Amino acid sequence: MSLPKSVTLSTAALAAASPGLAETIDSAAWDTLAAIEIEEIVTETSYQVRKIFPAEIKDGVAQFDITGFAVPLGDTRNVREFMLVSDIGFCPFCGDPTHGTALQVTLAAPLDFVEEGTRLSLRGSLETIQDDQTWQSAIMRDAVVIDG
Repeated sequence: MSLPKSVTLSTAALAAASPGLAETIDSAAWDTLAAIEIEEIVTETSYQVRKIFPAEIKDGVAQFDITGFAVPLGDTRNVREFMLVSDIGFCPFCGDPTHGTALQVTLAAPLDFVEEGTRLSLRGSLETIQDDQTWQSAIMRDAVVIDG
């Protein structure tokens, strides 16, 4: 897939409301992902997930920057794929949209070690997921760590 656009969304500073509360990242990148509208349509004979993407990411983005917290998908060594969340209190596997936005990330090269909750700033290509059988709406591919 050719991704002609280049969009860099700012990453804001890490903010912690007070001790004991979850740390969150507030940024335009997360706002854009959270703006994806998802509607589940279930009938007696069919299942469909309809997605409406913001214009700036509808066709994918060749260069997308985002900061978040890593949630490994298994082993924490030699990590090439993980979920990224904006709030370390979110559960990306709960299947409940009230748990916040999560982004699946595939790295261009593996990281030796990623502990759950590690704060990372990443740059990669963002692809929208058009599959109408899943709630997953976007994936970042060939990502590289730009800070973290």
